Amino acid sequence: MTNTDFDFLTGSWDSRQRRLTKVLAGSDEWYEFDATLECQVLLDGNGVFDVLRAPERDMEGLTLRLYDPEEKVWRIWWASKNSGGQLDVPVVGRFEDGVGVFECDDTWEGTPIRVRYRWSTQDSEHPRWEQAFSTDGGETWEVNWVATFTRRA
Repeated sequence: MTNTDFDFLTGSWDSRQRRLTKVLAGSDEWYEFDATLECQVLLDGNGVFDVLRAPERDMEGLTLRLYDPEEKVWRIWWASKNSGGQLDVPVVGRFEDGVGVFECDDTWEGTPIRVRYRWSTQDSEHPRWEQAFSTDGGETWEVNWVATFTRRA
């Protein structure tokens, strides 16, 4: 069975990344940087692999997404060159009405958190991704990383 949820992300992208300077510290100070993303959709759409690079921040990371057709959910793993050869705990979720929401329990600097990734694809020329953390089980969220994408010609 072919899955088309992440077809919008196939190809080469330029991205503007915006991150909170201090996470879970009540900060509203952000920094911004440019990045590129190369994305492949594989396994009849049930596997997605991308590489994010931001040389000015000495940042390189990869994302692996796998769809479970029985559960009808995606599992999304992230790893960066600073993650010690480990994949992060996968966020799990699905798309509804052009918005993908994926969550998991994890820790941030020793604090138990709920992690949420959110993909907005309504503007297919400029999809948007954000990461948010919650320390109260998802009652309130702090968005700490936002990325907007523009397809390369």
